[in-house]
Amino acid sequence: MEACGGSHFLGRALREQGHDVRLIPAQYVEPYEHFTVDGTLLEAWASLKSFQPKDQNSTLPPDDPGNPTVNLHGTRRSNQTHAWKTDPDAQPARKGPGKEAKLSYSGNLLVENRNGLIVNAELLEANGRAERDAALLMLEQIPGVRRVTAGADKGYDTAEFVAECRHLGVTPHVARNTGRRGGSALDARTTRHPGYAVSQRKRKRIEECFGRLKDVALLRKLRHRGLPKVGWIFTFAAAAYKLVGMRNLRQLSPQIA
Repeated sequence: MEACGGSHFLGRALREQGHDVRLIPAQYVEPYEHFTVDGTLLEAWASLKSFQPKDQNSTLPPDDPGNPTVNLHGTRRSNQTHAWKTDPDAQPARKGPGKEAKLSYSGNLLVENRNGLIVNAELLEANGRAERDAALLMLEQIPGVRRVTAGADKGYDTAEFVAECRHLGVTPHVARNTGRRGGSALDARTTRHPGYAVSQRKRKRIEECFGRLKDVALLRKLRHRGLPKVGWIFTFAAAAYKLVGMRNLRQLSPQIA
């Protein structure tokens, strides 16, 4: 542990319990805080049948008021010509190539790498920039003046995102996307450091948070509509998960009277 006033006290208490404690001088401790950012799609409480033309003025009654028959085969739809009647804030998004598009929101987390605790949460409309925009919003809100690193996947490897991170004083430890046009936005100045490999290994812990929020907090299929309500329940679930993690860490830490 780093040598400071509190660590000296903690070290003496641990030695009394029979532990071997070694204090590291402060000048040898790297003054960085390490985080991971990522986002996931949360399926909205709406169906594709609610994606209807904006100028639809049909007065004919549906064949089934509860579940009308809708033939979407060969129909061209876009956000310019159609609108979602059930949840206007939800947007169609897909998890990857070849996957079906679903009405979704973009839920994003900022997690610290040391203990895997959630630091911040942002929910935005699911568009092509939502994850990167949310990451910059959360990184900008990190308090303090210490240097920060942010691990992320290949989706964040863009020249714009890397430049914005450096402007905020954040070292981007994003996975290199060498297959895209122009190559990766990172070079050996960042990737040659051992901390880059550590960030890439630690960033996978954020998937545990998303898994818990979807399975335990029941956010895989949302029960609320509208960006304000969905954002509130997403933040509330993230805060509850963090409290559980803090409780578990407290139980693992040595009890010092």
